[in-house]
Parts: sequence; C-alpha cells; structure tokens
Amino acid sequence: MTNREAASLSAVSGSVRIPKTAELVADRLRTEIVRGQLKEGDTLPPETTLMEEFGVSRPTLREAYRLLEAESLIQLKRGARGGAIVSVPDISVASRYVGLILQMSGTTLDEIHEARIIFEPACARLFTERRTDDDLDDLHACIDRMRAVTEQDLDSNKAPEMWAELTGTFQAIITERCGNNALSVQAGVLRDIVRTHQKYALARGTQREGTWPAFRRNLRSYEKFVDIIATGDGAAAEEHWSAHLRSVGKILFGRGAGRASIVELFG
Repeated sequence: MTNREAASLSAVSGSVRIPKTAELVADRLRTEIVRGQLKEGDTLPPETTLMEEFGVSRPTLREAYRLLEAESLIQLKRGARGGAIVSVPDISVASRYVGLILQMSGTTLDEIHEARIIFEPACARLFTERRTDDDLDDLHACIDRMRAVTEQDLDSNKAPEMWAELTGTFQAIITERCGNNALSVQAGVLRDIVRTHQKYALARGTQREGTWPAFRRNLRSYEKFVDIIATGDGAAAEEHWSAHLRSVGKILFGRGAGRASIVELFG
C-alpha cells in the first residue's frame, strides 16, 4: 500500500490509524527477534546499514530502537563497541505490565494467591509427569539449601530473605519446567507478585513467635512433595501442592493482610 492509498483509506474510514515509520521498523525487527532470526546476544547491524535497508533517517531508526528497548527486546550500549544488542525479556517484564493493570483494578493479595492456587497445582501435575532426573536433582539441591537455612542461619537478619529466595527458586523450577509455556508465564507473573510480598512479610515477622516452626513445617512439605514427584504420581502432586499453597496463604496473608491491595505493596 502506498502512502497515498493509506492516507485515502484513513480519510474514508475515519478510524484507521496509520503506523508511524518507526513503528513499522520496530515491527520488522521484533518479528526477526521473535522468529529467532536475531538471537539473544546478537548485535544489530550498524545504524547506517539499517537506515539504508529500511530507507529511514537516523532519528526514525533510533525511535524504533527506543520502542524495542522499552519492550526489553534490545539493550543499547554506548561507545566504540556499542550498538543495539538483542535480549530476551524474562518474566519480570510481564509481571511489571500485568502488575500495573492489577494495581489499577484494585486487586488484593488474596485474589493473587487464589489465582495462584488455580495455576500452580496444574503446573505441579504436568511437571511430575514430565520431570527429568536433572529436575529432581535441582529440587533436592534447593531443599538442601533450605535445610541449611532452617538449621544454621535462623538468627541471621538475612534468613527471611534467603528463605524467600529459595522457596521462589523451588517454585520456579516447578512452573517453568512443566512443559506448558502458557501456564508457566501466568503462574510466574503471580509468583513474582507473591514473592515481593513474601520478602516484606517475612522481614517484618522475623521476631514473631511461631515463624521458624512455620518454616520447618514448610520444609517438611517440600520434602514430601519431592518424594511424590519422584513417584511420577501427577494427581498426588497436584493435590499436595494445592494444600501446601493454602497453608502458606494462611501464614502470609493471615490477620487480614490478604485484603490489602497490591497498590500498597508496589506503590
């Protein structure tokens, strides 16, 4: 379609928005990244090469770069060896945007955890049915580190943060390796929000009576869960993980804490 045809269509319909040239350039580069033609770590061709290829000015190309950078698809590095480097966005990118929508809708922590109880047990079942020996080894290694925290580092001020990090890693193994990318991403976004709250909640509750026994109970639950995974019983794993999350929810969101909007958490 020529520019004249596009302008004519816009005038007739009154509702068609013609993309800016920078957006079209960004679309082209984005497609190449998504399809794997441009891989993580690749450096895009020099600006002069791309300007000639797309028939655009330097300001237009740099505007396209800014669009891709905002999507975490490229990183811009300055200097003689700089340029636009292809990057792959992680789950935090999705969490940031979804979290913003949830904040604006007044979503509470209870709602986040309720959704997590729906998604994660399904991931646990798939993971159990598809796991590899390496997956099982990684879970055992994570539990060993959790055990070290509960047995040796409980008096450390960093213990709550360490525990939150380890449990987050354990949960990430389950959801990210379940073999279903759609479930993995949705579960990961929810988990990221809960982990943020968990760090704050544990830090505030380090001196609360009963905190460390709760850690030890959770550790036993993780150990039992891994034993179930080892048997390959997906249904039992799903049931156990659902019960585990409900128990954790009582600890993290008890005494009305779950009624707080996530605006209070991230704002």
